[in-house]
Amino acid sequence: MTALASLKQVDAGVLNVGYADVGPADGPPVILLHGWPYDIHCYDEAAPRLAARGYRAIVPYLRGFGTTRFRSSATVRNGQQAVMGVDVVALMDALGIEKAILAGFDWGGRAADVVAALWPDRCKALVSVSGYQIIDLVANRNPLAPAAEHAWWYQYYFATERGVLGYGTYRHDFAKLIWQLASPTWHFDDATYERSAPSFENPDHLAVVIHNYRWRQSLAQGEPQYDDLERRLAERPVIGVPTITIGSDFDGANADGIAYAKLFSGRYAHRTLTGIGHNVPQEAPQPFVEAILDVDDYAK
Repeated sequence: MTALASLKQVDAGVLNVGYADVGPADGPPVILLHGWPYDIHCYDEAAPRLAARGYRAIVPYLRGFGTTRFRSSATVRNGQQAVMGVDVVALMDALGIEKAILAGFDWGGRAADVVAALWPDRCKALVSVSGYQIIDLVANRNPLAPAAEHAWWYQYYFATERGVLGYGTYRHDFAKLIWQLASPTWHFDDATYERSAPSFENPDHLAVVIHNYRWRQSLAQGEPQYDDLERRLAERPVIGVPTITIGSDFDGANADGIAYAKLFSGRYAHRTLTGIGHNVPQEAPQPFVEAILDVDDYAK
């Protein structure tokens, strides 16, 4: 059992969202967003630490993960970036939360960035691992240096039908491999991984993951109702809410944050964690929590 073992469910937009709710109900809300291939257990240590400081930590399963389900079988199993932000706002609406601190990494960091960029009135402050993660589809068509391309091998694998079959068949071992590659100095045990692994058996997981990565490569279309949001995101909007970005060894040359600092116009700071891989909240929960506490001070 963990601090996030007790889950709630709520209808929010097109989803019925599974989420953990830790801390006082009247505490300042913090929404903690996980990535792929991870789940809410990334916050097993961070959420209780925030609760101990009086915060209400809300940790939802993203679409395609854990106990989150689509409310209709007719809804497209869409993984494009705009819809991830829409999901966060819908969850806030469903829980009656007007404004929250948003924090996350990977898909979750991108979702938080999208909300901060498009709906800044809903975002009190932002903690974003790997910095500004809003995707520019046009720029994404440009090739990277070979070593950088090699790091994203799975995105090209997912572009093939063999990759769809491979991930569908071996997702347990596949996700564990990604954990190891993205965080080579994080020596997690089997029990830690097995807490998260069931989340990838969600019936919509495969479809959402494949669409997400194919959409990034312009190999899959987004849904028309999100076209205007994507046009706005394509303009690389500057994020004006108070922000702390975090770089880690996973980010390579961009770990220092210099490349994206100009895309944040509010009170801003960057922190670099060495010896830490991609899953910052789980590998370094205390520095992650400290960033949330500090960015909340920025917003006061």
